[in-house]
Amino acid sequence: MNSVTILGLIAGTLTTIAFLPQLFKTWQSKSAKDVSLGMLMIFSTGVFLWLVYGIYLQALPIILANLITLIFNLIILGLKIRYR
Repeated sequence: MNSVTILGLIAGTLTTIAFLPQLFKTWQSKSAKDVSLGMLMIFSTGVFLWLVYGIYLQALPIILANLITLIFNLIILGLKIRYR
């Protein structure tokens, strides 16, 4: 694994785990009123497109980071809808 791939994996890890505090807060409080539905939908679409792009390039850091971020965002989106 080269240094550019390692850099990409570190960057992807940091940007992906940035969603965990929001996910945990929404789950624990059972409230997502302060999270914008529009932002979640637009962001999830963008992350999905990044995932497709990563798959096309066969770039592991892009694939992993965006797959996990998409999963986290879809969970938050589901909680937003569930706790309306």
